[in-house]
Amino acid sequence: MIFLPYLCRHLKNINHSAPLRNQLTYNALWQDCLAGIRKSTSEAEFERWFAPVSLMDFDGTTLRLRVPNESYVSHIEKNYIPMLRPLIQNLFGDGARLRYAVPKNEGPNIPVPGDADITAISNFKEQTNTANIKNPFVIPGIKRIVIDSQLNPNYTIESFIEGDCNRLVRSTGISVALSPGTTPFNPLYIFGGSGLGKTHVAQAIGNEVKRRFPELQVLYVSMHKFQAQYTTAILNKEVNDFIHFYQMVDVLIIDDIQELSGKPSTQNAFFNIFNHLQLAGKQLILTSDKPPVELKDIEARLLTRFKWGLSAELTVPDYETKVKIIRSKVSRLSVDVPEEVMLFLAESIRANVREIEGALASLVANAQFLGRRITVSLAKEILKVYVKVNRKEVSIEAIRDIVCEVMGVSKEAFESSRRTREIAQARQVAMFLSKKHTKAPLAVIGSAIGGKNHATVLHSCKQVANLMETDRGFRLQIEEIEKKVLV
Repeated sequence: MIFLPYLCRHLKNINHSAPLRNQLTYNALWQDCLAGIRKSTSEAEFERWFAPVSLMDFDGTTLRLRVPNESYVSHIEKNYIPMLRPLIQNLFGDGARLRYAVPKNEGPNIPVPGDADITAISNFKEQTNTANIKNPFVIPGIKRIVIDSQLNPNYTIESFIEGDCNRLVRSTGISVALSPGTTPFNPLYIFGGSGLGKTHVAQAIGNEVKRRFPELQVLYVSMHKFQAQYTTAILNKEVNDFIHFYQMVDVLIIDDIQELSGKPSTQNAFFNIFNHLQLAGKQLILTSDKPPVELKDIEARLLTRFKWGLSAELTVPDYETKVKIIRSKVSRLSVDVPEEVMLFLAESIRANVREIEGALASLVANAQFLGRRITVSLAKEILKVYVKVNRKEVSIEAIRDIVCEVMGVSKEAFESSRRTREIAQARQVAMFLSKKHTKAPLAVIGSAIGGKNHATVLHSCKQVANLMETDRGFRLQIEEIEKKVLV
């Protein structure tokens, strides 16, 4: 770390095996500690979180620090322990442990071991100390809960590229972030297909709320995790405490709300949470792969509430938006991707942001680890493996024409009632390729090729597949036809 050389200079004459003699020595060591912290943080961070902290005493094992209030404990433990632990142990000894002291009007002393893992599950205690619930979002030992928001800091409004496909969602999200709980968009229900950015925009709103209103409790949780926690609460007879915990959140973001389907007990718990938050003027943000009207096996009273605010859809990005998304992601990857490659990706990849991310990651890996130059040719090669590429719509008629051309059968003969070996085989190949490369039902394929039924199509497909396994020349001919079909 940045402060280690600094520490080495100040530790030369310190004998940790001998007890520290007086408070002046302790204070001098604490000042050295603060100097190391200052070197490892920004000036604003230091002034906000460490300048107000003072040393009370050190008994050879426990270092007692006075902090203004409980929020300092949670913030320091959450963000600075990896930096503080080696610094304090180098200055005060390997066995040194931290204990925070909060003024009586703010709360009790809060012991936190030097090796504390703040992500561990610990008991949630109400201010009455009469109810306990295990919850992974509560910081250990603090009466007033401090919630780890579970948000990904990389998901921001700025990194969510705007286009026609998401403009309503993005604009509404900004409005919610500016005034959580007070806009008409409560709940904000965001829906759309997989990979279109629902999780990104929902978490981006949460991050923006945290930035503007750090005092608010923001929590992101998937419905899958919510269900798992609820099940645990039932087993531990802590359902009331579980509900009470969620009712204390200021901005609740639930991902994949459709997973409530078919879970009546969980729906009842969530109904109580929803009602309380709504009446208290708290903000709810829900995401789903379906609009509310298409959700199945969810109570009508919940579906009605989902429609109270705004339901906004994320649709597939158009070409221009995909280009902007790709350029944005390339700039964050700090890699040189030629313009023609970015345009090719935007043109070729299906409308799914995850596919774009996968293709770019693969390009970068090939360039960095295999020393390959990023070109359109490499992009084409990558797309065959990692993503589905847009192709022209393949029709039964187009397949028929190419089969006739390659196999030397005239269209008139193909459509006639003749059943010579060459004509029959050409029809079987056309059925096989039509089944493989079109979405047409078997009955439609059979009707278009000789007026046959679906059983004949299945038999023809089986015949062609078997012959391809035993006849290399025939297989190569089929592969040649396929290439022409897919060009």
